[in-house]
Amino acid sequence: MGETRKRGRKPKTSASTTESMDFQYTNSTSGAQTDAVTAQNDVFIAAKDGASTAAANNDDNNPKPARRGRGRPRKSRVGHTEDTEPLAAASPERRPYQNGGVVLEPQPVAKWESVAARVVPAMDAVVKVFCVHTEPNYSLPWQRKRQYSSSSSGFVIGGKRVLTNAHSVEHYTQVKLKKRGSDTKYLATVLAIGTECDIAMLTVSDDEFWEGVSPVEFGDLPALQDAVTVVGYPIGGDTISVTSGVVSRMEILSYVHGSTELLGLQIDAAINSGNSGGPAFNDKGKCVGIAFQSLKHEDVENIGYVIPTPVITHFIQDYEKNGAYTGFPILGVEWQKMENPDLRLAMGMKPDQKGVRIRRIEPTAPESHLLKPSDIILSFDGVKVANDGTVPFRHGERIGFSYLVSQKYTGDTALVKVLRYSKILTFNIKLATHKRLIPAHTSGKPPSYYIIAGFVFTAVTVPYLRSEYGKDYEFDAPVKLLDKHLHAMAESTDEQLVVVSQVLVADINIGYEEIVNTQVLAFNGKPVKNLKSLADMVDKCNDEYLRFDLEYQQIVVLQTKAAKAATLDVLTTHGISSAMSDDLKT
Repeated sequence: MGETRKRGRKPKTSASTTESMDFQYTNSTSGAQTDAVTAQNDVFIAAKDGASTAAANNDDNNPKPARRGRGRPRKSRVGHTEDTEPLAAASPERRPYQNGGVVLEPQPVAKWESVAARVVPAMDAVVKVFCVHTEPNYSLPWQRKRQYSSSSSGFVIGGKRVLTNAHSVEHYTQVKLKKRGSDTKYLATVLAIGTECDIAMLTVSDDEFWEGVSPVEFGDLPALQDAVTVVGYPIGGDTISVTSGVVSRMEILSYVHGSTELLGLQIDAAINSGNSGGPAFNDKGKCVGIAFQSLKHEDVENIGYVIPTPVITHFIQDYEKNGAYTGFPILGVEWQKMENPDLRLAMGMKPDQKGVRIRRIEPTAPESHLLKPSDIILSFDGVKVANDGTVPFRHGERIGFSYLVSQKYTGDTALVKVLRYSKILTFNIKLATHKRLIPAHTSGKPPSYYIIAGFVFTAVTVPYLRSEYGKDYEFDAPVKLLDKHLHAMAESTDEQLVVVSQVLVADINIGYEEIVNTQVLAFNGKPVKNLKSLADMVDKCNDEYLRFDLEYQQIVVLQTKAAKAATLDVLTTHGISSAMSDDLKT
């Protein structure tokens, strides 16, 4: 136990991360692959959707230009210390014997030791995942960053498939698998990547890989205090590693990599770099989850997180049903708790009625016209919603009603009962995936860009913000962009937030060099809906001038013929092969 802290100011410690998803990685060289060096893959702040990938560690080869800060003041981060000292083994108790001698009295076998014994047969299904990543350079979207290597864990399931974490194979170039006790690495094919749930599915075409391997069986959702054993290939050695603990908590968690909130398990078993993608077994040797992230903070110890079987099963069945990963659907509303009695009275709720109030509705939701702001959601698929937004889960447990939504599949319908003007209405709502104005991920696609007269236009994404402003982009990015990232909703499925990323200096753009990450609102008086519409309007423009209306009441005016003629010289000067990304050419 740590020393009790007195009230007052916290002692100063070095700045650190809070929650992270970890796997080992190494930079690739022209020679043989070097030994794995540990690094944290993703960093996140609780209850926020910010995330950063391991590829950010390669930015040394891609120096970032200076950016003007219009963001919120930087908040100081609480430091952390990580205890890496191994626990001492318990010594047998020494008790006096009747003849004056001493005898060693054996201690009872710990519960986790019996768990590990049962897990042994399933360990052969745990594999080591080697991946070479090549991440796009979102700040210079016409090129990619230097490749790097990583190692993580995975396990074999039925149908000659392997599960691991999505962040373990993000931006993959090559994936290889190695079985326990084998010296051979087998080339793997990525079948599906579930960004939201942080799960990826792989397969191996070589039949030799599957010889002598029994697939892992999935168990039921564990209860609190149930023993779990995490198996994988973490930092500290090359052979398989086993850590044990119990289920500490079960609730809706923030998934770092996916920037979503899904059901998750909290355990007290150690989850370290390289454990990502490894299975968590129960005392019967059945898999109850996938290790994927851990909490790093000075006030906590041994807090790891596991993706539970309902989420894993949803991912697998989604792939089997649709032939591809389609994602987890959402209801498409933002809601407010109804815990205040005066608020409930004002909304016309009876004393025996409970529910949550709809604040806003996603315009891109399939049936957004059915629900209205200030509707009170009373139940979802026949399950009553409490005033705090929770529903019954198991005996003595409650969970956010978004869990019920996440159990559905894209395109499914749900029966939603609402209270509107003191009348109860029932709607059959179609569910769809979330369309963000600023996407959290690009789904493996290279970033889009368009260049005219040295002006680099691109669509804003979370990886782009992270590339421009680092892992603290939520404090350093311009306030206008942050406001849209946190609160704005897309009005249509193809809407994008287009900005002038930077200006590649040329004679034609003198005086505009300082324009950086400023939103483009209109072109020649027409609103800019997305990057492709902007590129089409500029290419087809026959007016004398090109006029771009930007945020902060700025305007950019260029002569049309001179601007188009100067573009080729700018591309040649900076070694850029094309004035636009491939997706804009179609």
